[in-house]
Amino acid sequence: MKLFPTLFSANARVTPFGDASARLDAGRMGMWIFLAVLALLFLSAIFGYLFVRIENAATWMQGSPPPPPAILLSSTAALLLSSWTMHCALRAAQRGDKTQGKWMLATLALALLFLVLQAFAWVQLIQLHLTNPFTTGLYAWMFYVLTGLHALHVFGGLVPLCATTARARRCEYGPNDFGGALYTAMYWHFLDGAWIVLYITLLLGSSS
Repeated sequence: MKLFPTLFSANARVTPFGDASARLDAGRMGMWIFLAVLALLFLSAIFGYLFVRIENAATWMQGSPPPPPAILLSSTAALLLSSWTMHCALRAAQRGDKTQGKWMLATLALALLFLVLQAFAWVQLIQLHLTNPFTTGLYAWMFYVLTGLHALHVFGGLVPLCATTARARRCEYGPNDFGGALYTAMYWHFLDGAWIVLYITLLLGSSS
Protein backbone atom coordinates (compact mmCIF):
# COMPACT_ATOMS: atom_id res chain seq x y z
CA MET A 1 0.00 0.00 0.00
CA LYS A 2 2.85 2.39 0.82
CA LEU A 3 4.33 1.86 -2.63
CA PHE A 4 1.40 3.67 -4.21
CA PRO A 5 0.54 6.53 -1.85
CA THR A 6 -1.03 8.65 -4.57
CA LEU A 7 -3.14 5.96 -6.15
CA PHE A 8 -4.63 4.77 -2.87
CA SER A 9 -4.90 8.14 -1.20
CA ALA A 10 -8.37 8.97 0.10
CA ASN A 11 -8.23 12.26 -1.78
CA ALA A 12 -6.98 10.78 -5.04
CA ARG A 13 -9.25 10.91 -8.07
CA VAL A 14 -8.39 8.03 -10.36
CA THR A 15 -9.43 8.70 -13.95
CA PRO A 16 -7.89 7.87 -17.33
CA PHE A 17 -8.82 11.37 -18.52
CA GLY A 18 -6.77 13.82 -16.54
CA ASP A 19 -7.97 17.06 -18.06
CA ALA A 20 -11.14 18.59 -19.45
CA SER A 21 -9.96 18.35 -23.06
CA ALA A 22 -9.36 14.60 -22.76
CA ARG A 23 -12.76 14.08 -21.16
CA LEU A 24 -14.41 16.07 -23.95
CA ASP A 25 -12.69 13.99 -26.63
CA ALA A 26 -13.68 10.78 -24.85
CA GLY A 27 -17.29 11.93 -24.61
CA ARG A 28 -17.30 12.91 -28.28
CA MET A 29 -15.95 9.48 -29.26
CA GLY A 30 -18.59 7.81 -27.10
CA MET A 31 -21.31 9.80 -28.86
CA TRP A 32 -19.99 8.83 -32.29
CA ILE A 33 -20.14 5.16 -31.30
CA PHE A 34 -23.67 5.61 -29.96
CA LEU A 35 -24.78 7.37 -33.14
CA ALA A 36 -23.23 4.63 -35.28
CA VAL A 37 -25.37 2.07 -33.45
CA LEU A 38 -28.47 4.22 -34.00
CA ALA A 39 -27.58 4.58 -37.68
CA LEU A 40 -27.56 0.79 -38.05
CA LEU A 41 -30.99 0.65 -36.41
CA PHE A 42 -32.48 3.21 -38.79
CA LEU A 43 -30.81 1.63 -41.82
CA SER A 44 -32.24 -1.75 -40.86
CA ALA A 45 -35.73 -0.24 -40.66
CA ILE A 46 -35.29 1.49 -44.04
CA PHE A 47 -34.03 -1.68 -45.73
CA GLY A 48 -36.98 -3.56 -44.27
CA TYR A 49 -39.35 -0.93 -45.65
CA LEU A 50 -37.81 -1.08 -49.13
CA PHE A 51 -37.71 -4.88 -49.11
CA VAL A 52 -41.42 -5.09 -48.30
CA ARG A 53 -42.18 -2.43 -50.92
CA ILE A 54 -40.25 -4.20 -53.70
CA GLU A 55 -40.68 -7.88 -52.88
CA ASN A 56 -44.28 -7.78 -51.65
CA ALA A 57 -45.90 -5.37 -54.08
CA ALA A 58 -49.13 -7.38 -54.04
CA THR A 59 -49.58 -6.85 -50.31
CA TRP A 60 -48.24 -3.28 -50.28
CA MET A 61 -51.58 -1.65 -51.03
CA GLN A 62 -54.51 -2.12 -53.36
CA GLY A 63 -54.22 0.56 -55.99
CA SER A 64 -51.77 3.43 -55.78
CA PRO A 65 -50.70 4.36 -52.25
CA PRO A 66 -51.34 7.97 -51.24
CA PRO A 67 -48.37 10.29 -50.96
CA PRO A 68 -47.06 11.02 -47.47
CA PRO A 69 -49.29 13.54 -45.66
CA ALA A 70 -48.49 17.08 -46.76
CA ILE A 71 -48.07 18.12 -43.14
CA LEU A 72 -44.78 16.21 -43.13
CA LEU A 73 -43.31 19.11 -45.10
CA SER A 74 -44.09 21.38 -42.17
CA SER A 75 -42.64 18.95 -39.63
CA THR A 76 -39.53 18.58 -41.78
CA ALA A 77 -39.12 22.37 -41.89
CA ALA A 78 -39.51 22.52 -38.09
CA LEU A 79 -36.82 19.88 -37.59
CA LEU A 80 -34.42 21.55 -40.03
CA LEU A 81 -34.94 24.86 -38.25
CA SER A 82 -34.33 23.19 -34.88
CA SER A 83 -31.01 21.88 -36.18
CA TRP A 84 -30.00 25.44 -37.04
CA THR A 85 -31.06 26.82 -33.65
CA MET A 86 -29.15 23.96 -31.99
CA HIS A 87 -26.06 24.92 -33.96
CA CYS A 88 -26.44 28.51 -32.80
CA ALA A 89 -26.93 27.32 -29.22
CA LEU A 90 -23.75 25.25 -29.34
CA ARG A 91 -21.71 28.12 -30.73
CA ALA A 92 -23.06 30.42 -28.03
CA ALA A 93 -22.29 27.79 -25.37
CA GLN A 94 -18.71 27.45 -26.61
CA ARG A 95 -18.26 31.20 -26.24
CA GLY A 96 -20.09 31.42 -22.94
CA ASP A 97 -22.57 33.77 -24.62
CA LYS A 98 -25.74 34.56 -22.68
CA THR A 99 -27.86 33.86 -25.77
CA GLN A 100 -27.22 30.12 -25.39
CA GLY A 101 -30.37 29.73 -23.30
CA LYS A 102 -32.61 31.43 -25.85
CA TRP A 103 -31.27 29.33 -28.72
CA MET A 104 -31.63 26.12 -26.73
CA LEU A 105 -35.18 27.04 -25.70
CA ALA A 106 -36.04 27.67 -29.36
CA THR A 107 -34.69 24.21 -30.22
CA LEU A 108 -36.85 22.63 -27.54
CA ALA A 109 -39.96 24.44 -28.79
CA LEU A 110 -39.31 23.32 -32.38
CA ALA A 111 -38.79 19.73 -31.21
CA LEU A 112 -42.20 19.75 -29.53
CA LEU A 113 -43.72 21.31 -32.66
CA PHE A 114 -42.21 18.52 -34.76
CA LEU A 115 -43.80 15.85 -32.57
CA VAL A 116 -47.20 17.56 -32.70
CA LEU A 117 -47.07 17.79 -36.50
CA GLN A 118 -46.05 14.13 -36.74
CA ALA A 119 -49.06 13.22 -34.63
CA PHE A 120 -51.31 15.10 -37.06
CA ALA A 121 -49.77 13.12 -39.93
CA TRP A 122 -50.80 9.91 -38.19
CA VAL A 123 -54.30 11.30 -37.68
CA GLN A 124 -54.60 12.02 -41.39
CA LEU A 125 -53.75 8.42 -42.28
CA ILE A 126 -56.15 7.12 -39.66
CA GLN A 127 -58.89 9.30 -41.14
CA LEU A 128 -58.23 7.54 -44.46
CA HIS A 129 -58.87 4.25 -42.60
CA LEU A 130 -55.31 3.08 -43.28
CA THR A 131 -54.94 1.20 -40.04
CA ASN A 132 -55.37 -2.52 -40.70
CA PRO A 133 -52.45 -4.10 -42.65
CA PHE A 134 -54.60 -7.17 -43.45
CA THR A 135 -57.26 -5.16 -45.26
CA THR A 136 -55.48 -2.00 -46.46
CA GLY A 137 -52.00 -3.38 -47.11
CA LEU A 138 -48.62 -2.83 -45.51
CA TYR A 139 -48.06 0.73 -46.71
CA ALA A 140 -49.62 2.50 -43.73
CA TRP A 141 -48.20 0.01 -41.22
CA MET A 142 -44.65 0.58 -42.48
CA PHE A 143 -45.30 4.33 -42.42
CA TYR A 144 -46.21 4.09 -38.74
CA VAL A 145 -43.11 1.99 -38.04
CA LEU A 146 -40.64 4.39 -39.67
CA THR A 147 -42.13 7.64 -38.39
CA GLY A 148 -42.83 6.12 -34.98
CA LEU A 149 -39.24 4.91 -34.64
CA HIS A 150 -37.92 8.38 -35.37
CA ALA A 151 -40.49 10.13 -33.16
CA LEU A 152 -39.56 7.80 -30.31
CA HIS A 153 -35.93 8.91 -30.53
CA VAL A 154 -36.96 12.56 -30.72
CA PHE A 155 -39.11 12.06 -27.64
CA GLY A 156 -36.21 10.36 -25.85
CA GLY A 157 -33.95 13.24 -26.85
CA LEU A 158 -36.22 15.67 -25.01
CA VAL A 159 -34.76 14.49 -21.69
CA PRO A 160 -31.15 15.59 -22.37
CA LEU A 161 -32.46 18.55 -24.34
CA CYS A 162 -34.47 19.80 -21.34
CA ALA A 163 -31.48 19.31 -19.04
CA THR A 164 -29.19 21.11 -21.46
CA THR A 165 -31.70 23.92 -21.91
CA ALA A 166 -31.94 24.40 -18.14
CA ARG A 167 -28.15 24.72 -17.86
CA ALA A 168 -27.94 27.00 -20.88
CA ARG A 169 -30.60 29.33 -19.45
CA ARG A 170 -28.38 29.67 -16.37
CA CYS A 171 -25.48 30.37 -18.76
CA GLU A 172 -23.45 27.51 -17.25
CA TYR A 173 -21.68 26.59 -20.48
CA GLY A 174 -18.44 28.25 -21.48
CA PRO A 175 -15.20 27.76 -23.43
CA ASN A 176 -13.93 25.20 -20.90
CA ASP A 177 -17.20 23.38 -20.24
CA PHE A 178 -19.63 22.82 -23.10
CA GLY A 179 -19.67 19.02 -23.30
CA GLY A 180 -23.38 18.69 -22.55
CA ALA A 181 -24.31 21.12 -25.31
CA LEU A 182 -21.96 19.38 -27.75
CA TYR A 183 -23.29 15.87 -27.15
CA THR A 184 -26.90 17.04 -27.36
CA ALA A 185 -26.15 18.88 -30.61
CA MET A 186 -24.51 15.78 -32.11
CA TYR A 187 -27.56 13.69 -31.28
CA TRP A 188 -29.95 16.32 -32.61
CA HIS A 189 -28.12 16.77 -35.92
CA PHE A 190 -28.15 12.99 -36.32
CA LEU A 191 -31.94 12.90 -35.88
CA ASP A 192 -32.23 15.67 -38.46
CA GLY A 193 -30.19 13.73 -41.03
CA ALA A 194 -32.01 10.48 -40.23
CA TRP A 195 -35.38 12.13 -40.79
CA ILE A 196 -34.35 13.49 -44.21
CA VAL A 197 -33.40 9.95 -45.30
CA LEU A 198 -36.64 8.54 -43.85
CA TYR A 199 -38.76 11.18 -45.58
CA ILE A 200 -37.15 10.45 -48.95
CA THR A 201 -37.75 6.74 -48.33
CA LEU A 202 -41.44 7.42 -47.63
CA LEU A 203 -41.70 9.41 -50.88
CA LEU A 204 -40.16 6.54 -52.84
CA GLY A 205 -42.44 4.05 -51.12
CA SER A 206 -45.55 5.94 -52.17
CA SER A 207 -44.58 6.08 -55.84
CA SER A 208 -46.20 3.62 -58.22
